[in-house]
Amino acid sequence: MKNNLHFYGKRVCFIGAHPDDIEIGCGALIAHIAPHAELLCVTLSDNQKNPALVNLVEEHYRSMAVLGVPEKSIVLGTFETRRFPHFRQEILEYMIQLDRSFNPDIVFVHSRADIHQDHGTVTEEALRAYRGKTVLGFDVIRSSYGFFPQFLVEVTEEDVEKKIAALQEYKTYASRYYFAPEITRATLVRNGAIAERPYAEGFDILRIIGAFGCQES
Repeated sequence: MKNNLHFYGKRVCFIGAHPDDIEIGCGALIAHIAPHAELLCVTLSDNQKNPALVNLVEEHYRSMAVLGVPEKSIVLGTFETRRFPHFRQEILEYMIQLDRSFNPDIVFVHSRADIHQDHGTVTEEALRAYRGKTVLGFDVIRSSYGFFPQFLVEVTEEDVEKKIAALQEYKTYASRYYFAPEITRATLVRNGAIAERPYAEGFDILRIIGAFGCQES
């Protein structure tokens, strides 16, 4: 029987650049912890300046609902897609306000391996905004190169199925390869294999704040 490292956050914040990012990177983990923690899922761009994406907001709410995230725990910003580097200071200030109002114990943002300009800006500004907080990076498969999970969280078959079902709510992106159920499952199986578990969600370590404690016998 293998022992897992147990970590806990009463309030957990997930921050992504665009609708679908959080679900692709963290969907199984969110499904796993939604019954046990207070979550805030923040997407900085609603992508509504693109007329081809008019259904995306509703699809995002439905996707999050599958994972167990209520609408009151979802925030959609209006920063312009692909122009995040131009609004770096505004994004920093936006995150600082989120930190003050929600005060998360753990923050999940994009991996450092992600080359999308919006994703990279989110991660850089989050590390400034959430000083003194544990920050982990999730993988969005379509835009990361060289990602290797250094922090693996075991998830269940039920969590895997919920992640797959959540991504299927994005009818707008139905033809994109990274929404295929077999890709989602294979990624979770691969991460599980690295952890010697059936399934795992994988993250890179941006900052971990911890305290080591020993129970007296």
